[in-house]
Amino acid sequence: MLGSDAPEIDRLDRQAAAISLPTRLLMQTAGIGPGMRVLDLGSGLGHVAELAAGLVGSEGSVLGVDQDERLLGVAASRSAANVAFVAGDARSFRDPDPFDALVMRLLLFHLPDAVDVMRHQIEALRPGGLVVAVDYDLGSIRCEPAVGLVDTARGWVEDAFRSAQANPRIGPALAGILREVGFAGVQTLGIQVYFQPDDPHGCAMLAAVVRTLAPQIIAQGIATEAQLGLGSFEERLRQQVAAARAVVLVPTVVGAWGRRPA
Repeated sequence: MLGSDAPEIDRLDRQAAAISLPTRLLMQTAGIGPGMRVLDLGSGLGHVAELAAGLVGSEGSVLGVDQDERLLGVAASRSAANVAFVAGDARSFRDPDPFDALVMRLLLFHLPDAVDVMRHQIEALRPGGLVVAVDYDLGSIRCEPAVGLVDTARGWVEDAFRSAQANPRIGPALAGILREVGFAGVQTLGIQVYFQPDDPHGCAMLAAVVRTLAPQIIAQGIATEAQLGLGSFEERLRQQVAAARAVVLVPTVVGAWGRRPA
């Protein structure tokens, strides 16, 4: 639904920059470290693969898998020496050699069959291997104090994702999914990013995803083109946030991790 055209690639790059630190902290806390062989599912533009490559160092390696070959081409053009990419579907991909760790970010969000995918992919890990799932909880999008247009936009975005069978609040469910599949020692942690009233990045992130989802929002009758007012939407967001001197809270970045039983 989100596509892979030039504006979406730009949005993904900016989104990745905003949540790079939480993602890195969650992977470090889970135990991604030097020398590991890591599989990055739903790699997209390779942002998580690059973070993992930095954690595993030159003695480790990362294989990124995604079904969008355009995104993989961009990822490959940016990749470090210990990162490789291959086209594949998370539902069926299997490498002949086991991995020490499996990571994914914003993948299960889009999969109505997330449990089945994880049941398949637990076999990608060696016994005792580590899984780290990172995803969003969009329910945390808000301002303090409240800003009406931010609340309205969150509703549009959540409804649009649900209409496409995505789960915009999957973050809190990640640990349960891993336990259901059979991973042991599952832990979970959420990290919230706060943008101060004079920082435009929070409004820019929300406006960008509304623009990307606009065709779905309109097609599903969630809001009309006039209600969205895309030409002025981001500026109206900024004006309301500035007037309220509000802190913008973007989606909580949630991580859950565990190990394949030995």
